[in-house]
Amino acid sequence: MQQRQYPNMKVFETTLGGRRLTFETGKLAELANGAVLVRYGETAVLVTAAAAARPRDGLDYFPLSVDFEERLYSVGRIPGSFLRREGRPSEKAVLASRLIDRPIRPLFPSDMRNDVAIAATVMSLAPDNAPEIPAMLGASLALSISDIPWAGPIAGVSVGLIDGQFVINPNTAEREISKLQLTVAGTAQKVVMIEAGAHEVPEDTMFDAIMLAHEEIKRLCALFEDIRREIGKDKFSYAAFPFNQELYDTLKENELDALKHCLDTDDKNVREERLKAYRLDIEARYADRFAALSSDLGDVLYKLQKFIVRRWLLDENKRVDGRSLMDVRALSAEVGLLPRVHGSGLFARGQTQVLTTCTLGTISDNQKLDNIFDEESKRYMHHYNFPSYSVGEARPSRSPGRREIGHGALAERALEPVIPPEEDFPYSIRLVSEVLSSNGSTSQGSVCGSTLALMDAGVPIKAPVAGISCGLVTEGDRWLTFADIQGLEDFYGDMDFKVAGTKDGITAIQMDLKIDGLTPEIIRSAFDITREARIGILDDIMLPCIPKPRADLSEYAPKMVTMQIDPDKIREVIGKGGSVIQKIVADTGAKIDIEDDGRIFIAAINRAACEKAEKIIQAIVFEPQVGDMFLGKVMRVIPIGAFVEYAPGKEGMVHISKLENYRVAKVEDVLNVGDTCWVKYLGVDEKGRHNLSKKDAIPQG
Repeated sequence: MQQRQYPNMKVFETTLGGRRLTFETGKLAELANGAVLVRYGETAVLVTAAAAARPRDGLDYFPLSVDFEERLYSVGRIPGSFLRREGRPSEKAVLASRLIDRPIRPLFPSDMRNDVAIAATVMSLAPDNAPEIPAMLGASLALSISDIPWAGPIAGVSVGLIDGQFVINPNTAEREISKLQLTVAGTAQKVVMIEAGAHEVPEDTMFDAIMLAHEEIKRLCALFEDIRREIGKDKFSYAAFPFNQELYDTLKENELDALKHCLDTDDKNVREERLKAYRLDIEARYADRFAALSSDLGDVLYKLQKFIVRRWLLDENKRVDGRSLMDVRALSAEVGLLPRVHGSGLFARGQTQVLTTCTLGTISDNQKLDNIFDEESKRYMHHYNFPSYSVGEARPSRSPGRREIGHGALAERALEPVIPPEEDFPYSIRLVSEVLSSNGSTSQGSVCGSTLALMDAGVPIKAPVAGISCGLVTEGDRWLTFADIQGLEDFYGDMDFKVAGTKDGITAIQMDLKIDGLTPEIIRSAFDITREARIGILDDIMLPCIPKPRADLSEYAPKMVTMQIDPDKIREVIGKGGSVIQKIVADTGAKIDIEDDGRIFIAAINRAACEKAEKIIQAIVFEPQVGDMFLGKVMRVIPIGAFVEYAPGKEGMVHISKLENYRVAKVEDVLNVGDTCWVKYLGVDEKGRHNLSKKDAIPQG
């Protein structure tokens, strides 16, 4: 029997953030177009790139799929599902997939229709070495050494900010105290992707962090280029998606003014009606001249509209709705729309309209997570819904896709730094943003709507947060940035640079790009534009609507009391088989959550019920002092005395000699089961028994 050999196996090594980083090729997944096993310390991610041999018919887009696949064996766990196998990707896995997709997608040929699939499988995970960056690096290298046409490599790193100092790829302990969670991807020349969450970090600091990340990216890209030259395959030829240049030239020469008229309005509905009529007219007049008119017209009209929008911006500084480059569309804000929800906020920017609701729950309402990461639950959640009617379409509703999950996570990240800590506000918080109409940057509309809903609900946020986006068009060395892009400018432009934050600094960034990257000058301009617009939205629209969080919670929100007990007393509060806590719940109507560290959260519709439950628990866990007086209830009678419950779940015995000042012949002559009486606490005897006295008790008036 022959021993299998791997003559093509290669291992390339470098460091990242002071830790060993290796790339192994030529051993695993040999049938993929490209495959790399990335090891970062004890974290191992297998990344493969595969492409279909033939293009897919009938597509007018490049079919790329990116999957970040969590395997619970990577952290030594068995899945908690009934089937005991991994199910649909977790939210973090979806976000990691998007993190890889966004920087690599613009570098594929736009006219290629061969399916390309990237799979990043986490096979081993050490908490200090997060798998997202190794997965991104592996995707870049797998594509670079494969025969798939691609204009990379790219690289990516994360940056933290601790005590004013930047940290490349922070470990677990560093991530917990960092004021910045920044991920940057880029080529050796430009930045192609930025994703950030931050605790009100100033724009200048954020810019410096991005530039530092790009220096590290350049070093990694140089390594990937060396590897590609050593082991990379020649790129395969593909059948380019055909484009009817003759039809394009004909319509550009004869029909451009009519198309400009269709686009030149600030009303999306009017624009759509004009374009529908324009297309029908073109189809009627040119059908005899162009045999494939119906199949070619969509792509031709897309490129003509893109030509018009970009020429208006670059040559005339003109926008389709007549605004100047720095103008933000008409804004409005409103709170308290829905009477029974705990908080609600409606935010509109032009024809983009988002309604966000806030729901407060108990700590037991935290979302439980089953993934490969350390986080086991989430107290603060934001969900984003994008129904088809918001863009004037008729499609059945389905479960949220990657776009909805990504937009919800962006808004969640933007508000997270201002959410009060659990010890100050012991509630679970769920925000839901319903996009009612969409004409550009709904994610930033949901940031603004979320701030309004939180303040309407009485959540004591640290500061209000607003969000806005910046657009870009480029032509050679020329470029132009502008504020508050609407749908058409996003569709035909080169960038959607979303920035959310308070007056003091940035809390979140997400940059979507369609070109090969941004220069430092473009990034600086985007920061300047979004800061000015963000502060204007806060000062002129949101704060006049609701200047600060409401002093009181909604009458429909649960009222909460928090208390701390000795963890050793938890068993007494719960009781045998849960008997004590169940009785407290039944008697008060409160909901009670007990944490392992002794924190107790008591929730009820009214505060009186909370306080009643709190008083009962205090009585259970307190340590009586010798001489304390209690009004107790007789629970049992035996020949030598009576057992009296002097506090919920706590009993002591009144010896027959301690019943009265005279000699008692029979306990029942003085006390019977169910009687109440005042008793004095005498302490604990050598056998650990709590002793009481009735005859020494002084009734408390």
